[in-house]
Order: sequence, then structure tokens, then C-alpha cells
Amino acid sequence: MLTEKSDEWTPDLLPPGVEALRAEPLTGGVAHTAWRVALADGRSVVVKGGRSVPEGFFGQEAESLEALRDIGGLPTPEILHVGPHSLVLEALKSELPDTPQFWEAAGRAVAALHDHGLDRHGWHHDGMLGLLPQENGWDEDGHRFFAEHRILPYLREPKVEAAFEPAELRAIERLCSRLPELLPEAPAVLVHGDLWRANIIAGLDDSPVFIDPAVYYGWAEIDVSMMYCTGGVPEEFFAAYYEMRPPVGDWRERMTLLNLREWLCVVAHFGAEEKYVTFIRDVVKRFS
Repeated sequence: MLTEKSDEWTPDLLPPGVEALRAEPLTGGVAHTAWRVALADGRSVVVKGGRSVPEGFFGQEAESLEALRDIGGLPTPEILHVGPHSLVLEALKSELPDTPQFWEAAGRAVAALHDHGLDRHGWHHDGMLGLLPQENGWDEDGHRFFAEHRILPYLREPKVEAAFEPAELRAIERLCSRLPELLPEAPAVLVHGDLWRANIIAGLDDSPVFIDPAVYYGWAEIDVSMMYCTGGVPEEFFAAYYEMRPPVGDWRERMTLLNLREWLCVVAHFGAEEKYVTFIRDVVKRFS
């Protein structure tokens, strides 16, 4: 079940002995609230805080950021503090350059991340996507992992059950059984896990920096599909990505199927929003 996020700024979200001069709320965030905070020592930081998030939530996010940087070579913000109710990061730019060069660099960075593979799908512990669990049990079979750990768990979420008829849920289950026919074999690589436009920011040198991950080893095109289906990402990103990692077949044809996990996650969090319910029904109809 989801819990309500806390919107209240309190000084104890910072490390002991660190003083804030002012804290300005930032937009976005399902699981927590974020602030851009000016510190008394002249630094500017981003503080992500929430007192109702599951235990260990911010520690897992910090671990994901470190994995992207240390294993995958992906630029991420410097982690300044991890507490039970907060995560403090270096503050970078709040506006994207939004130039072809920026998006080409982002596409190349994600492609380089996906060069780091493993012989199985999953992660060494379960995680979170938003405020809901993300099951990461190891599996050598990518189709089975995607079905059993990325699609089927959402069908048990109360808001998903309320949004669809039982026959529609059974149709999604049948679709999962046909994934080997519908999606090409692909190796497990390190993925961001929650990659969309809002989770890319700009560094002080205007280069792409990546935030809010939910890492695991899985199909590379899970990241690509979310960038493609959530919108606002120019063609330069995909061209640069696939120049480095040439696709199998027509990659655009499978994007909505790969993004089914994300749309189910949105319904599981927020209920039967018509747009997302329609997206899911269209995917089931198209690939059944």
C-alpha cells in the first residue's frame, strides 16, 4: 500500500551541524519531497526527504547512484549524506540545455552504461520503483524475469485490480506467456531502471547527469522504451544510442510492449487514470 509523502521541511534532514539558510521546494517526486537548499557555508545542495518512505529507501537510492557511476560509468550527482529520512546531493543545474549535442551525449552515455553486462537478470536485493517494491530475484531467463518480476506483480496491486476487469488481467497474463515470441533474446546489462526525461539533469558544464535510478541487470531496451514512450526526448538521443548499440530488427515496434511495466506502475500508484489504462489496453490488444 502507498503512504502519503511528507512535504514539511525540517532542519534535521541535513547532517548534524549543517545549517540551512533557506530551502525551496522542487517539483516532482512520487515517494518524497525535494528541496534546493542554500547552506550557511555557501554551498547549494538538493535534499530529498520523506518520513513515510519505507525503511532503507534513501540508502537504496544512494546505492543505485553509486552503481551507475562506479560500475556503469554514468555521471551522477555526488552523494553528500544519507540519513534515515533524507538523501543530500550536490546541486547541479535545474534547466537542461535541450540542444542536439546534449541529447546525443545522453544517448551515448546510456549506451556506454549498457555495455556492462552480467550472465543473469536481477540484483542482489529487491528495490523500489516509486513507493512500490521492485522484485529483483536472479534469473538467467530474461523473458521469465520480465514477466514474473516486472509485469505480473503489478496485477496484484489493489489499484490495478480496480482499474481492469478480471478478463483484462488474464489477457495480460497470457501476453506474458508469449513474450519469447514477441521480444528478441537480449543479454542482461546494467540499467538505470527509471529512465525518463525528468531523471536527466545538467551538470555545471552542461553535460548530462542522471538521477533517481532503480538499478538492476536487465534488458537494455527497458531504459530506451521509457525514454521513448514517456515523451519529450528528441530523436538525437535515440540516434546516438543506436549508433553505438545497433538494434535487432525494428526497435520502435517493441517499445510500447517493453514499457508496459512503467504504465502498470503508474496505475498501481495513482489508480485508473484514463490515459494510462488506455495505453495498457492498446498494448494488450496489439500484441495478443
